[in-house]
Amino acid sequence: MPDTLDCHALIREHFGEKLKENNTEAWKEAHNRLYEYFKNQAKEYPDTIEEMSPLYSAVAHGSQAGRHQDAMDKVYRPRIQRSGEFFNNKKLGAIGDDLVVISWFFDSLWDKPVAGLTTDYNAFVLNEAGFDLRALGRLKEAAQPMKAGLEADIALEDWKKAAIIASNLSQLYLTIGDIALALEYANQSVDLADRSGDAFEQMGKRTILAYALHQAGRQSEAESLFREAEEMQKDRQPEYPSLYSFWGFQYCDLLLSQGKYQEVLSRAEQTLEMAKTVRDLLDIALEYLSLGRAHLFQALQEGSQDFTQAKEHLNQAVDGLRQAGVQEFIIRGLLARAELYRTQGEFDKTQHDLDEAMTIAERGEMGLHQADCHLEYARLYLAMKDEDRARAHQAIAREMIGQMGYHRRDREVEELEVVECGFGCSG
Repeated sequence: MPDTLDCHALIREHFGEKLKENNTEAWKEAHNRLYEYFKNQAKEYPDTIEEMSPLYSAVAHGSQAGRHQDAMDKVYRPRIQRSGEFFNNKKLGAIGDDLVVISWFFDSLWDKPVAGLTTDYNAFVLNEAGFDLRALGRLKEAAQPMKAGLEADIALEDWKKAAIIASNLSQLYLTIGDIALALEYANQSVDLADRSGDAFEQMGKRTILAYALHQAGRQSEAESLFREAEEMQKDRQPEYPSLYSFWGFQYCDLLLSQGKYQEVLSRAEQTLEMAKTVRDLLDIALEYLSLGRAHLFQALQEGSQDFTQAKEHLNQAVDGLRQAGVQEFIIRGLLARAELYRTQGEFDKTQHDLDEAMTIAERGEMGLHQADCHLEYARLYLAMKDEDRARAHQAIAREMIGQMGYHRRDREVEELEVVECGFGCSG
């Protein structure tokens, strides 16, 4: 605007700090006015990240004005998150932006919420920070606020929220590769969910435990729990008799490990439509991932060599997972697509997806996914007839899998050893 005066951001920051030092009340009042201004600038319910930007600014200024609870009650929860929709994360994939916003509710990152929040919101911001950090691949950082949030929810006797956090901790430690601790938190999440009496949480937390058991190689126990959870789902929502969303994805993963690709195709085709209706970015992408993997399995088992649908769905999965922004799931999409490329003999593309997956896994210290990457590297180099590099990656995978108790992969390690001997072992 021609009549507007502005200056460099560093200059504004300098004079802002001077005002804070010399006249704290004036400084707070300035932020208070900016809070009111930005709060009223945005649409009531913004639909894009750009439209959401004034609300992000409103939270920042409201917090610096000392109006943390007001910013939480009137901006963050109802308008940025849209309460139970978690709109900022699930519909926009704006997880990094969400972490910046939630940081304004901390005196010390990520362990000390500001004094200006009610006790229940102390637990809430700890949980939100943990969720965002985990989604961004900062797993070790995520553990601290999540554990603190769990303790706070238990102290409040909020068994439902405590069950959710315990299940998130289970998934966190599963990805890190501490399967024993993942099982411990998964069992705790089931106990807390049962204590809450909430049918939805009781169902969901059984799938969390089932998935941890699946990774530990305890297949029969995992399958039994998935079936129990699905019976609970049928009782709770007869119109949706199959497990869906993340819980359905976990079950499909187990079914694919059993070779039941037709069942996965049937399930995922139905639940994809539901995910599209809800418009949850992660759920939609995970359905495409299940479909892509099932179509790949089908083409390999039936010998059709028609990978058209597998490629289409896996590309949609990777694109969708990037949009959703949850790092550990991007790895899963890249690994599945790498398998497709390897099967088609497109080794450069396989290498590209594998390298990206490994970079994310190493940066986030995701032991489970690092082991998966090493297995796929071994398969790639075997396909390229590079026995030395294949053997090196297979050895690393075998050691990691043994240390973590990742027994789901035991058979795959053994199969690689047999194939390698077929290439290069002497009798």
